[in-house]
Amino acid sequence: MPDPFGVFDAWLADARRLELNDPNAMALATSTPDGRPSVRIVLLKGADRDGFVFYTNTQSRKGCELAANPRAMLLFHWKTLGRQVRVEGPVEPVRPEEADAYFQSRPRESRLGAWASDQSRPLPDRQELMARLTSLDETYPGDDVPRPPHWSGYRLRPERFEFWRDMPFRLHDRTVYAAHEGRWRVSKLYP
Repeated sequence: MPDPFGVFDAWLADARRLELNDPNAMALATSTPDGRPSVRIVLLKGADRDGFVFYTNTQSRKGCELAANPRAMLLFHWKTLGRQVRVEGPVEPVRPEEADAYFQSRPRESRLGAWASDQSRPLPDRQELMARLTSLDETYPGDDVPRPPHWSGYRLRPERFEFWRDMPFRLHDRTVYAAHEGRWRVSKLYP
């Protein structure tokens, strides 16, 4: 049976060996309630048959867009390998215990930053952010920094994969896996 997850795992393993920077970096595309596209780079923090996981401030622009339209697309581009993968599907929040576990694995400064930052909102002066960090450092003097209620993760559950490989003369190889009635249909696309 076709297995896009196996293909993805193999390609990600290649990228982890050969890509110089952030082989788990992916473009996350969402849209506003009125359909305006919005894209940014985030880091993949988990991938298995349940989906692709990333974490963020749920009150950020992407968080608000996902609340209004819980569908997204991911794009992995590994230039060194001449490969890219597009993954699309519905998005749902991860379980609170998953978010807690990942949050605690982050460096302390990053955990404090999750509290300090009003992500995606205007920042009048960088000193304001730094003052917040100083205050939070005093509020949480040890390593026990709890996860903010506005910080969590999302899981994209794939309905469609497209694997793209660079080929000579721009005659690229494109393979699509599309979910259909509990199975994956495989097809090719013209370059």
